Amino acid sequence: MRAWAVDRPGPMRSRPLTLIERPVPVAGPGEVLVRVEACGVCRTDLHLAEGDLTPRRPLTTPGHQAVGRIVRPSGGSGGGPGAGDGGEGDGGGRCRVGVAWLRSTCGRCRQCARGRENLCPGSAYTGWDADGGFAEYLTAPAAYVYPLPGDVPAEALAPLLCAGIVGYRALLRCDLPAGGRLGVYGFGASAHLTAQAAIARGAVVHVVTRSPAARELALELGAASAGDRPPEPLDSAILFAPSGDLVPAALEALDRGGTLAVAGIHLTDVPAMDYERHLFQERTLRSVTASTRADGRAYLALVAEHPPVVKTVPYAFEDADRALSDLATGQVSGAAVLRIG
Repeated sequence: MRAWAVDRPGPMRSRPLTLIERPVPVAGPGEVLVRVEACGVCRTDLHLAEGDLTPRRPLTTPGHQAVGRIVRPSGGSGGGPGAGDGGEGDGGGRCRVGVAWLRSTCGRCRQCARGRENLCPGSAYTGWDADGGFAEYLTAPAAYVYPLPGDVPAEALAPLLCAGIVGYRALLRCDLPAGGRLGVYGFGASAHLTAQAAIARGAVVHVVTRSPAARELALELGAASAGDRPPEPLDSAILFAPSGDLVPAALEALDRGGTLAVAGIHLTDVPAMDYERHLFQERTLRSVTASTRADGRAYLALVAEHPPVVKTVPYAFEDADRALSDLATGQVSGAAVLRIG
């Protein structure tokens, strides 16, 4: 099979990805083999390619928003929250599933026992600890894949698996009150889905972005404003842009008692902050770490009830390196998606 791999991490202009031939992977006990139809391109994939995230194995295949069909039943009891069970009786490629960032957890530690499996010290991740969806096939633990509808284009489903799910986690972490005012900083793949989820729940959303195209899209999707700063004090905010320089400004835009959640896995250094301007009056700064399977199921249930507009920019499988380069230079409006199968 064909697969992209991170050969020598570095700036995209140095072409850190290479297209290679690999054997089709073999599903182990409790795993499923998935023929990939499409895979979303995430900023985390860019961080891995450029070395902001240190690769955990040589020639890692990125991609953790993979949509495909199970082509071989699970090799063990595996099971899982609906998805694995569907795969057990279907080795003929009919079962549509999604493979997301969280690949596995220990299930035994204090964090797992408290329902916080995203904080499990033994957690592993698709496209980082194991090969991901920038390939024609991948394997995944059956208990960690999501059942997906078979009548929706794979390109429209792929961004939901990270951009959507992690954005939903950030929405929970920012403690947005009912009918509250939410600030969204940066407006890429995750932000454009999260803004719609917030609006569906009755929020007033203000988008902060420099991109004219992103501002136009934000307003089309129902944002109350899109500009350089929010026009009113915010109850909550989510920072999607990986720029630490925006943290003080986002905190200062919060009303008393507001919360800022930082959604990215990587963030440049945060500058010094003034306590009274940025944190006093019980403003809260939080990070977001991955997501739980419960988050994923809740988000997919929400989008089934309130289908979002998924703005995608499709790329041929052979153009994965171009997709990441376009993401790095801010040329993607919405979510980049590789067409594979």
